[in-house]
Amino acid sequence: MPKCKGLLERIKDGETTIIAEGYLFAFERLGYLKAGPFTPEVVVDHPELVRQMYKDFVRSGSDVVQALTYYGNRYKMAIVGRGDELEKQNRLALRLAREVADETGTLMCGDICNTFVYQPGNEEAIEKTKAMFKEQIEWAVDEGADFIMGETFGMFGEALLAAQAIKEHGKGLPAVITMTPHVSRDSEGRLCTLDGVEFNEAFRRLVEEGADVVGLNCTRGPELTMPMMEGAIKAGIKVFRRILEPFPVHNS
Repeated sequence: MPKCKGLLERIKDGETTIIAEGYLFAFERLGYLKAGPFTPEVVVDHPELVRQMYKDFVRSGSDVVQALTYYGNRYKMAIVGRGDELEKQNRLALRLAREVADETGTLMCGDICNTFVYQPGNEEAIEKTKAMFKEQIEWAVDEGADFIMGETFGMFGEALLAAQAIKEHGKGLPAVITMTPHVSRDSEGRLCTLDGVEFNEAFRRLVEEGADVVGLNCTRGPELTMPMMEGAIKAGIKVFRRILEPFPVHNS
């Protein structure tokens, strides 16, 4: 199947791109992974089911096959005693996603996420977070991702590290960064990240540091998320020309 139009080309042409997935919760409800850690060992244990799930989301309307590597990082996989399968899990998830994307004429993206390791001001934790991002990004590049998603960041500092890591190790692949609002507020009563950065300012700074697309995802419903997205667009910030309209609301 011919190579489909890239993500940034679609944005430039004013097109809407749907990135839909909900693999972890879907497989948890089916009994293939555990609530709590929500680690994606199902990729190694039942790759045929993961392939089918990818196809099901494309059939439902997704323009992108997002590889099931969410929580497939060094810290989380070690918690469930499967740290030795980390690279196998990531590469297999990416390879299956690439195959389904090629079969269906869709894009494929790699995925990194909040690590539970990052701590503001803790240099050891910051370096560990960087290393975890680096290896997952490099595997995504090796396995043919069209862009890389960094998602579900409650802290601006960790989201910034993700954007910088994609730009440093992603070999030119577009960087999509989405944050999740935990209804934290700054001294002026404005919604902000868990480390105290007002969301519009967080978006500005992420784009300045190399994010090609920014937005919100998960945790809160449309009653909170949609006004935040609309407010960001109405803010009239020039860098927001790089944000999908509507923002890429991503439910994991």
